[in-house]
Amino acid sequence: MPATPAWPPKSAPRLFVPPTLSEGAALVIEGPQAHYLARVMRVAAGDDVVLCDDASGEWAARVAEVGKRAVALTCEVLLRAREAVPDFTLCAALLKKDRFDWVLEKATELGVARIQPVLTRRCVADKLNLERAHALVTEAAEQCARTALPVIAAPVKLEALLRDWAPERALFFADEAGGAPAAPAFADHAGPAALLVGPEGGFDDAERGAIRALPPARAITLGPRILRGETAAVAGTALWMAIAGDWGATT
Repeated sequence: MPATPAWPPKSAPRLFVPPTLSEGAALVIEGPQAHYLARVMRVAAGDDVVLCDDASGEWAARVAEVGKRAVALTCEVLLRAREAVPDFTLCAALLKKDRFDWVLEKATELGVARIQPVLTRRCVADKLNLERAHALVTEAAEQCARTALPVIAAPVKLEALLRDWAPERALFFADEAGGAPAAPAFADHAGPAALLVGPEGGFDDAERGAIRALPPARAITLGPRILRGETAAVAGTALWMAIAGDWGATT
């Protein structure tokens, strides 16, 4: 007897949408998302689409009508509730545009809850287009089947980050000058955590001293080689997820 096909099929388009979804809800998608569905994926009435709202979870929906500038859909079945994301923040110094774009994308795929861009003395970049950044992480979340979008905070100067740091959150500081091996440091900590990585030129001595003076800060090393800022951000996040995050969770 042939197996019953999965529904909705894995090839169904997947989108994050603003409204809170519910069974039987009707919605109309316009703009770039409508163009993607109608012109790129070429959906037609009756086709399946997977929708997420970053609130209730992931829903199977069906296309009701395809117009020139809009696509109408009907929400049918809740497939998954919104996932519980580990309480982990990536505090990454701003990098050149293409490199920081890569950090945003990969941090989303790895499962971070929050991304905090940081301005340091040696940062080459000093601005971030938050609207564009949100679009990047949304696209990454759609691709990797996340049901919860990471929060992207506005860039903040390192001094302000340290001044306002919550004492209950451990701050693992990737210090190129050395520190405790990252893996056992991550394993020894339970609770909210963050990883702080520097810019292309690294932290200067004054910044390094200020970070180390913060009581929740823990200097760590990510190995014997000096890593680029984007490599350190992704490698450190992946290691934390494997040891203290949700990579060991069963589905």
